[in-house]
Formats: sequence, C-alpha cells, structure tokens
Amino acid sequence: MDEQILIKELKNRNKAVFDHLFITYYSTLCAFANKYLDSKELAEDVVQDFFVYFWIEGSRHEIKSSLKAYLFTSIRNRCLDWLKHRNSTEKYGRFILSRTNESGLDEEEMATETELRLALYNALQRCSPRSREIFTLSRIDGLSNQQIADQLGLSKRTVEVQISNALKTLKSLLSVFLPLWVINWLLA
Repeated sequence: MDEQILIKELKNRNKAVFDHLFITYYSTLCAFANKYLDSKELAEDVVQDFFVYFWIEGSRHEIKSSLKAYLFTSIRNRCLDWLKHRNSTEKYGRFILSRTNESGLDEEEMATETELRLALYNALQRCSPRSREIFTLSRIDGLSNQQIADQLGLSKRTVEVQISNALKTLKSLLSVFLPLWVINWLLA
C-alpha cells in the first residue's frame, strides 16, 4: 500500500491500518529499542507506550519523512529521553547519598534529612521532564542559567522560566510536609 495513503488513513484513525502498522513494525522497533536500552522488557514498554501515544495523538503529527523513518526516529528519541531521565535520577540519588554521608549528623538528624531529601526528590519527579532537567543542571550540577541555555540550545529566559516552574511545583508539593521557611532554605 502507498505510504501516503497509510499516513492519511492513520490521521483518520483507521484501526485496520494502525493494526497493520503495529504488526509490521512492533518486533523490529523492539529490537531497535533494545540496542539503546539493553533490556527487552524496557524496550517493549517504550515501543508499546509509543504506539499508544501514536494512536491517541497520531492525527496531530505531521509525518514529513517516510513512515518507517518516523517510527524509528520516534523510538530512538524515546530511548534517549529514557536514558537521560535514568542518568539524571541516578545522579540525584548519588547526590542524596553523598550529602547524607558527608553531613556528620547523628542518626535521627540523618533520618530527618533523608526524609526531607526524599520528599524533595519525589516532588522533583512530578515536574515536567524539561523543568526537572533544567532544575537539576542548575541546583545540583551548579551550572549558571547561561551555561544551561548554551548546553541545551535554549534561550536564557526559557531556562529561567523552567526553573521558576520547577520551584513553583516543588513549593506547592512540599508545603504539605514542611514549613515555608524550610522549603525556601532547601530550594535557595
């Protein structure tokens, strides 16, 4: 079948065409994702999530290249995003452990600090991926807003807005656990 007809039918949410596409590419896309993620189960999750997203949001996307190129590029980008998120999460976990071990606090203080840091970490996970990434680069890696903008190819103003968004999210989520002055101290 002509690829342009397939794309048109996908935009019209033709389930038979979507099913054909899924059956045709699922295994190949899983093998492709596995090369990035080195986990068959995780690769399957990424591909399945993509197909769900593609079915729900597919009519909004403009496929300018070939359909096959679009699918493989989408899966590659999702794998790279997942790896970036995992690296950020692991880095933050190491940061929490190193700060706890170096603090010289007694066990009760260490438990309290760990609990606070865990609440902060969980709140950070609720931020958008872009805000979380920029916040981590700023507050954990210690990069300036200009350095982050240069590294990510964004404007300095975009970086400032994303940090502000992350701070608003963190303050609202952590306000339940802590007095406002403690939140401000942690986020300053």
